[in-house]
Amino acid sequence: MDRAVLITGGGSGIGAAIVQRLTGLGARVGFVDIDAAAGAALVAAIAQTAPRHLPVFRALDITDLGALKAGVAGVMEQTGPIRGLVNNAANDTRHAIGEVTPQSWRAALQVNLDHQFFAAQAVADAMKSAGGGAIVNMGSMSWRVGLDNLSAYVTAKSGIEGLTNGLARELGPDRIRVNCVTPGFVRTERQVKLWLTPELEREIHAGQCLPDLIEPEDVANLVAFLLADDSRMCTSGVFPVNGGWI
Repeated sequence: MDRAVLITGGGSGIGAAIVQRLTGLGARVGFVDIDAAAGAALVAAIAQTAPRHLPVFRALDITDLGALKAGVAGVMEQTGPIRGLVNNAANDTRHAIGEVTPQSWRAALQVNLDHQFFAAQAVADAMKSAGGGAIVNMGSMSWRVGLDNLSAYVTAKSGIEGLTNGLARELGPDRIRVNCVTPGFVRTERQVKLWLTPELEREIHAGQCLPDLIEPEDVANLVAFLLADDSRMCTSGVFPVNGGWI
């Protein structure tokens, strides 16, 4: 995969697995994350594997849309025109309805939805000039199963599917494909630390068709396919990685 790809929220969890997978495939990877230490540590770890191209990392807050636009431009200066974008950054902090304020509601949509549009906007011209590209938006199955204490988060995640369809229609004539990946419960370090109780694990096993927990690499493998030419006629799609849990 000899092309430049940008991942948001690439410093840890699913994002880090995507960075590692695409780097291993030979892509010129750039990624952004608010956690400077995690991003630097990931680059250092990947460097030990002697990749064809070392990832480019920029520490920034994706809710600062000016910083996001500047960060995308800065990454392209080092990687070349972006041909692939993975809108992965998100925050699933729980929030009871009574605790939500207008400010916290707006903040949740900023971190989980707004940046996906503006990151796509920032790379669209480069993709068009390069003859096409692929955008993968990270959704979630959470809004489909009705998880509680996540009203703002699931609102944003459901909106990502509509955003995917809109972008796919508008950008399709320029051979820019836009798809959405919807993971189930993924066994990242954050999810295990904060949410994976014995009760939740029993619920997952009862809901999924498959008996195994989903690993970040399972999501990264699907993302890699949707960025590659192998999926050249796949666009405006929603692709689940949930073990059959719907």
